[in-house]
Amino acid sequence: MFANRNRNTIMNIYNQILTNKKSNKKSFALLIDPDKQDKSELISIIEKAKKARTDYFFVGGSLLTNDSLDTCLATLKENSDIPVVLFPGDAMQVNDKADGILFLSLISGRNADMLIGKQVVTAPILKQSSVEVLPTGYMLIDSGRPTTVSYMSNTTPIPYEKNAVAACTAMAGEMLGLKLIFMDGGSGALNPISEKMIATVSKSVNVPLIIGGGISSGEKAIVNCKSGADIIVVGNAIEKDENLISEIANAVHNC
Repeated sequence: MFANRNRNTIMNIYNQILTNKKSNKKSFALLIDPDKQDKSELISIIEKAKKARTDYFFVGGSLLTNDSLDTCLATLKENSDIPVVLFPGDAMQVNDKADGILFLSLISGRNADMLIGKQVVTAPILKQSSVEVLPTGYMLIDSGRPTTVSYMSNTTPIPYEKNAVAACTAMAGEMLGLKLIFMDGGSGALNPISEKMIATVSKSVNVPLIIGGGISSGEKAIVNCKSGADIIVVGNAIEKDENLISEIANAVHNC
């Protein structure tokens, strides 16, 4: 259990996200799956991320098969000042070494556990921690093939071309008090979320919009940013080619 901390600490990450949105400054988040890198590989990624002025590390996976989260977070914090935000695939993926956590409610599905059940389990742990809680409406979007997250969450993604459904889902999340909307095609998405869907959702809500899944080039990142994304998340593509870190980060920052 975490030590009891002062909950009056200034919430820096969310304030920064809001400031960036107001000034139309786009951000780049690098998604790290603790299961997929050993320490030397992770340090190499960290160095490339620092050179590329990466804004955030998102850390997590749909399925962690070993006790790698703690080691991953320690390595990130020891080697970088980039804010580390948990992107949990499970209620147990919580760790006090992180700076913040995307407190996800899977609003695109109808699985009660993912809407509120797992959050009930995690809430008392987070209440006693110093981790900044970022209430996030998580929306899975069909990417052309089944993904790990859709399988593990036992939910059906929003159909690829149902822009109105996506917009109404995001609006409901905002009205329920969620502070961020995260639209995700899932790890290894075949197709990125369409720019038309991103634009429709962006125009429908005022909260910051995070986009991930299927973004494998700077060109795709630029299209998403111009469509209304505030934060671009890339993970799977960079696992295949670390040099994409600078390409995509530069594209996002210059958008």
